[in-house]
Amino acid sequence: MLLKNLFLVSMGGIIGSAFRYLAVHFIRHESFPYATLTVNIIGSLLIGAIMGVASREEGFANWRLFLATGICGGFTTFSAFAWENMQLLYQQRYGSFVLYTGASLIAGLGAVALGYWIIK
Repeated sequence: MLLKNLFLVSMGGIIGSAFRYLAVHFIRHESFPYATLTVNIIGSLLIGAIMGVASREEGFANWRLFLATGICGGFTTFSAFAWENMQLLYQQRYGSFVLYTGASLIAGLGAVALGYWIIK
């Protein structure tokens, strides 16, 4: 079961990563990261639609792994971040929502700066 799931996620990840590369290649602009913004919005729309289908269809687990975890995960991890935040809001866990969003943004930006500073 684990190997099958790993295979589904990996194959989806290959596709998602290739689509991300193409998006960045074709959506170029020097003054603003339009490609990343576009990928994040499309990935969020896709994961929302995929999870909507998964919530209605019992036999959708393999497709969810391939499409949401694999393709969307390879395309953008922001889609998972957006989905998890929507779930926290849906569950009315507002404190967790604020903590997760704030910590992800602040710690993420801080980690990028720290990693860059350490290596540079």
